[in-house]
Amino acid sequence: MSIEIANLSFSYGDRLILDGISFVAKDKELLSILGPNGTGKSTLFRCILGLLSKYKGQALLNGMDIRDFRIQEMAQVIAYIPQSHYPSFNYSVFDMVLMGTTVQVSTISSPGIKQRKLAESALERLGIPHLKQRGYTQISGGERQLVLMARALVQEAKILILDEPTANLDFGNQIRVLTQIKSLAKEGYTIIQSTHNPDQTFLFSDRVMAMKDGKVLALGTPSDVLTPELIQQLYGIEVELQSLYEDKARVCIPKSIIEDDYQQFCS
Repeated sequence: MSIEIANLSFSYGDRLILDGISFVAKDKELLSILGPNGTGKSTLFRCILGLLSKYKGQALLNGMDIRDFRIQEMAQVIAYIPQSHYPSFNYSVFDMVLMGTTVQVSTISSPGIKQRKLAESALERLGIPHLKQRGYTQISGGERQLVLMARALVQEAKILILDEPTANLDFGNQIRVLTQIKSLAKEGYTIIQSTHNPDQTFLFSDRVMAMKDGKVLALGTPSDVLTPELIQQLYGIEVELQSLYEDKARVCIPKSIIEDDYQQFCS
C-alpha cells in the first residue's frame, strides 16, 4: 500500500495552512513528520483521511484519488490513531478495541470469535491485557493511547496514521509503542506518524519529513535530514547533535544549557 501526496495545498478561508506538500509513503516504511505546533501536520492527516476534501493538488491511495473512496472503503485500508480521544460512554477497554473490527462484519452482525481473538491478541502485543475489563474513561491518558493502538491493529488496515502517538506516554511506554510501530512497518505496514521528538525520530524512522509553516523543509533519511541547522530552523533553538553507537542514535543537546554549565564551571 502506498500514499502519494502531490503539491497539496489547503486553506481555512484566507489562511494558508498547507503549501505545496509532496511526498510518498510506501509499505515497510515508517515516515515521521517532524515539526513545531501549528505547522499543519494534523490538517495534512485530515486531508489524507478524506475528512477535508477542498484542497488543491492530489492525495492518492494506491494510485486512486482519496476523495473517491467511501468511508467504509477507507476504514478497510487506513487506521487513524488520534492524539486524544474522549468517548461519550465508559466502554470497557476490551469493547473499545473490539470496535476496531466493525469493518470486518456486516451492519447487522456482531463481532465473532475471530474478532474477539484479534482483540485479545492486540492487547497482549501492546502489554495491556490487564486493562481488559477496566473502563476506558477511568484509565490514564497514556493507557488510552495504547488502547487506541490496539484498536487500530484489529482493524487490519495496512496503512496506519498516528498523530503524536507517544505524546501522553511515559518513557517506557514511548519506547514500547515506537518499537511496535517499527515492527509493524517491517511486517509490511505503511506508517505515517507526527512527532516533536528529534531523538526518537532518528532512532526509529526510515524517513523524515520536516515541516514548518505548512511547507516541507526537508525530506529524506534521518541521517541526512536531522542536522543542528534544521532543528534550529524548526524550533528556534541552537543544539549540538551527539552521535552514539556509530551514528545509530543522535541526541539533541541545547547549546544554552551547555554554555551555562560551562560558564558556571569557569566562574
